[in-house]
Amino acid sequence: MQDAHQGRGVASALLEHVAAVARERGIRRFAAEVLPANTKMIKVFTDAGYTQKRSFEDGVVRLEFDLEPTERSLAVQRAREQRAEARSVRRLLTPGSVAVVGTGRTSGGVGRSVLGNLRQAGFTGRLYAVNKAFPQDLKEFDGVPAHRSVRDIDEPVDVAVVAVPADHVPEVVAECGEHGVQGLVVLAAGYAESGPEGRERQRELVRHARAYGMRIIGPNAFGIINTSPEVRLNASLAPQMPRTGRIGLFAQSGAIGIALLSRLHRRGGGVTGVTGVSTFVSSGNRADVSGNDVLQYWYDDPDTDVALMYLESIGNPRKFTRLARRTAAAKPLVVVQGAGSAPQGHTVRATRLPHATVSALLRQAGVIRVDTITELVDAGLLLARQPLPRGPRVAILGNSESLGLLTYDACLSEGLRPQPPLDLTTEASAEDFHAALARALGDETCDAVVVTAIPAIGEASPGDAELAEALRSAAATGPAKPVLVVHVELGGLAEALSAATSTSPRARSATPEAGTPPAPVTEAPEGAHLIPAYPAAERAVRALAEAVKYAQWRREAADPGKVPEYEDIDEKGAAELIGGLLARGQGLTLGTDETCELLGRYGVPVRRAIPAPTPDEAARAAGALGYPVALKATAPHLRHRADLGGVRLDLADEEQLRRAYAELTELFGKPEEVRPVVQAMAPRGVDTIVRAVIDPAAGAVLSFGLAGPTSQLLGDMAHRLIPVTDRDATSLVRSIRTAPLLFGWRGSTPVDTPALEELLVRVSRLVDDHPEVVAVTLEPVVVAPHGLSVLGASVRLAPPPARDDLGPRTLPAY
Repeated sequence: MQDAHQGRGVASALLEHVAAVARERGIRRFAAEVLPANTKMIKVFTDAGYTQKRSFEDGVVRLEFDLEPTERSLAVQRAREQRAEARSVRRLLTPGSVAVVGTGRTSGGVGRSVLGNLRQAGFTGRLYAVNKAFPQDLKEFDGVPAHRSVRDIDEPVDVAVVAVPADHVPEVVAECGEHGVQGLVVLAAGYAESGPEGRERQRELVRHARAYGMRIIGPNAFGIINTSPEVRLNASLAPQMPRTGRIGLFAQSGAIGIALLSRLHRRGGGVTGVTGVSTFVSSGNRADVSGNDVLQYWYDDPDTDVALMYLESIGNPRKFTRLARRTAAAKPLVVVQGAGSAPQGHTVRATRLPHATVSALLRQAGVIRVDTITELVDAGLLLARQPLPRGPRVAILGNSESLGLLTYDACLSEGLRPQPPLDLTTEASAEDFHAALARALGDETCDAVVVTAIPAIGEASPGDAELAEALRSAAATGPAKPVLVVHVELGGLAEALSAATSTSPRARSATPEAGTPPAPVTEAPEGAHLIPAYPAAERAVRALAEAVKYAQWRREAADPGKVPEYEDIDEKGAAELIGGLLARGQGLTLGTDETCELLGRYGVPVRRAIPAPTPDEAARAAGALGYPVALKATAPHLRHRADLGGVRLDLADEEQLRRAYAELTELFGKPEEVRPVVQAMAPRGVDTIVRAVIDPAAGAVLSFGLAGPTSQLLGDMAHRLIPVTDRDATSLVRSIRTAPLLFGWRGSTPVDTPALEELLVRVSRLVDDHPEVVAVTLEPVVVAPHGLSVLGASVRLAPPPARDDLGPRTLPAY
């Protein structure tokens, strides 16, 4: 390592990459010989977090360390990853200088619009207008220095906004790279969204920028915004700077970005704009900077309390769920995820998982998953300045009995526990609202309060500002509980609720001169809880319900549980068996005996099913197993279809067995078409299904549900990412809608759910310990009051993937 580059973490990153490549090639241990005086290099190996041995031989320090990731090495790797990615985004969002390349001389052009928006916002750094068509003697354009090329700028440029046609972008990238520009915001379209030719143009753009060490937002981007008073950056096509606030926004689509900024900026007619934006990124085709990078930045950004994301696609779901889990443990993350296929401009890994499964995995990671941008904003405004509820108990009060009952019903629909609404009558004064809210907040049986308000008639009726102040003062002096307002035809109330201590700017009679910083905005006092107002009870309650579920997740995330150790698991024996089986070919579905042997190594016994191609062999099999037995048809079109009559249970003797065999073959065809098997009867219980699969995008996923129509027809399955902890297994069993059938529904005998949870953990361990196990299906698993029986199983093996989330950081492949 050259001296000029030492002390910058390059050696540590290089070691991380080399170790990952070595693991892919079967190397499990490194040995290093270092001179005793080279303390910096010794520290690199020590800080890497691997388990190591150190000795002193022949005048050198010999270090040996295993390459198997440890908890400490993963923590070191991911902390370094977070710092690097967050810093790269920070350079884009907090530039000291910005050049707008492609600033046209005619009004209305993209480049000139962005330059005007930067000036209008009062950008605190240096601005430059760049256009190769400028006259040689032009020194200033729209009040900023003008240049024909980025190369002509005498001072450093941190970010360049590229607003030229796609054909001219390569020339601009070269100029910026040679000048030392750190990042590009490419607004130009005509890339991967336009077809194969554009996709190749996008690949070349990324390769070209990487050669100079520049990061790219875009192409086809809407722009970036940072409302911090120290920056005041509006390098976007948004004509108005959003209000300063605590919400971070990310949108891949420019149109959705406009809608989000508009919803948050609007003060009346909908959800009140009780807070503003900290940063905004519209990534367009996200050829380089993605939502994962922005999450890394928001994780420790002191100016962002809530993150809102609109994702049309997720390029790396495995990494996104890992980053989301860590971010959600510190601040709320609300996501709208597109349900369709990824837009043309997005290069993403293909996933085999249904959209609902991916959504469930996001929720497991602490993501507040909503369906529309309206719900996105509703939840974000509540979470931005209200405390998290401690539970689902909701007090309802207001001056309309009907609106109170609507709110009560909405709470029940969302799984909350509302108290009977308190009707203050239409004659209620502001003092009445203040006193009622203060009492509700002081009630220990209440976790949140919804205030309903309709226009009242009479001299004593409170005005909007008076009512808003009464509610704010009660909330400020009472215990920290979330307060929401449902207002009907009271646009002024929504305005008043956010007026006194809002982060929104005061109304100005005239637009400030371009280049003049806007008047300072009064920030809400630290810890002030601004009250969000909603025009419909359903919207307010839905936002509250999401906050309740998120708060519950935060409490549970503090103790995620552990992966139990079982003494009877033979990990080494399973590895040897898998290695021998894979030696036969690239991928295979195991036979019955091999499946039973592999699962048995992990303490998962499978009840033996003996093929019975003739009635005589069926009788011999039953004699070996012992009566009573079951006779099953295992042909693909009959497997697990008891409703078709392909299963005969409780056959007590040979006569019954032969009769059942004749009935099966008469109904469904010859024995070779039916494929009958004989199996010993298992104790009666609830039939369930357990599946594990390795998805190329999301990683290893464990799924659970009840066997039969509930999972096949209604999709009632629950999912968790592997490895599954004991707490995960407990919640997985209880997450399906039909879970009451396991716990004594309508007087039935509860089944042995602890045994079921142990089975789930054992299957998770198998897949986690051996990435060659790409699919496991246990169906049915009959869970009895005491113990369980696995009656059917299949396992598929394949060579392990070359890279996973433990590998080195990689940029998108182009």
